[in-house]
This record gives sequence, structure tokens and C-alpha cells, in this order.
Amino acid sequence: VQLQASGGGLVQAGGSLRLSCTASGFTFDDYAIGWFRQAPGKEREGISCINNDDFTYYNSSVRGRFTVSSDVAMNTVYLQMNSLKLEDTATYICAGVLDRHVCGPSLGTSSWPYDYWGQGTLVTVSS
Repeated sequence: VQLQASGGGLVQAGGSLRLSCTASGFTFDDYAIGWFRQAPGKEREGISCINNDDFTYYNSSVRGRFTVSSDVAMNTVYLQMNSLKLEDTATYICAGVLDRHVCGPSLGTSSWPYDYWGQGTLVTVSS
């Protein structure tokens, strides 16, 4: 199983960016995909997840600004990021697990339930 995040870049505060997480060797029948981010000098933070029931969850720092969606035919999960703030600057990483129940308020933004981790993509928000 391989996950690869892409779509990062430089964007001005208030702007938008869409990240992609493409999975290979991953069964989309029963899964959860989580989005995490890590800013320099800070701990990794779980921000959102989605599962095969299209259930989604967001932590409070991104709720209302970010939207996660999936395209099963493309084996891809997206993270649409709007109204970006300086504090959103981080490396964004997607992770997966073959258990849809992981995506929820209790586990969805925790690192330990996820078995597969991709390389990150850097998002830099400028003023």
C-alpha cells in the first residue's frame, strides 16, 4: 500500500488550495483516510478524515474552512482548503487504515490507528 500526497505550494492568506492523496494497493471497500499536518517545531496534528461511507470529520482548527472528499474511481482523496491562514503553513500528510470506523470524533485525528502513511506535501501560506 502506498499513499502519496500532492498539491502543496505557496498561497497568500485568504486563498485556497486543493491537496490530493492518491492510494495504490489500497482497498476502498472499508477504509478511512486521515489528513495530518506538521508545522516546523510543532507536533503532528490530525485535522480531518473520511471513510467509505463518506462520513467526514474535522478538528476545530479547520472546520468550516476545509472540506475532505473522495473519488473512489480515481483512488484519490482530496482536501479542499479555503480561507487559508498563516498558521495553516505545514507539511500535509495523508494516512490510511482498512477500517472505516476509525474516522470519527474519537479516533479520526489520532495518529496511532492509521497503518499506512504517505510522504507529505508542503503548504506555505504567506501574508
